[in-house]
Amino acid sequence: MKKAAIGVVLVIVLAAGWFFVSPLFIDEAVDESFDFVTADGRVDLDKVMAMPEEKRMGMKDEIMATAAAVPDQAEDEAMPDAPQVVAQGNFIDADAVHKGSGTATLYALPDGRNVVRFEDFRTTNGPALVVYLAKHPSPTSAADVLDDGFVDLGKLKGNVGNQNYEIPADVDVSEYGSVVIWCVLFDVLFSPAALERA
Repeated sequence: MKKAAIGVVLVIVLAAGWFFVSPLFIDEAVDESFDFVTADGRVDLDKVMAMPEEKRMGMKDEIMATAAAVPDQAEDEAMPDAPQVVAQGNFIDADAVHKGSGTATLYALPDGRNVVRFEDFRTTNGPALVVYLAKHPSPTSAADVLDDGFVDLGKLKGNVGNQNYEIPADVDVSEYGSVVIWCVLFDVLFSPAALERA
């Protein structure tokens, strides 16, 4: 009986010893994929959008930080000839993290097209940034943009520099009050520019 008790105690001591000491000798390998990042370090929107929404939202901070660390993408497009200014506004910071500066000008071109031009533009880099023409005259929140309505003018060409965005021909520009830099991945307002009519 005494030997059995000693045996049980010995087994418990050995098991506890193995539990506490074995991590010193056994490697636990982890190989997590960073599969939402492209070879050049940019966020791969297709892969991120394919994630289940719960996983994507759980990785929001990591994805945003990765996108913000990407070097600035500069753009410098020339303006088409003989445009007429319809409205203009200055980009401002949406909050302490999502910043913007420069000018957004809405032009009417001689051929009947309307174009929004950014000059001296700069915004915080982020994943899946697009340009919206928003109905709200001075949006400060996602609800202002989403609830009042907007037109998607396409992917942001670069987070720095002069660039042009054509407005679809069927859009009545008089109904829209601002230009917005928007993250479609997380529905985040990055920088709005309230438009004042010329």
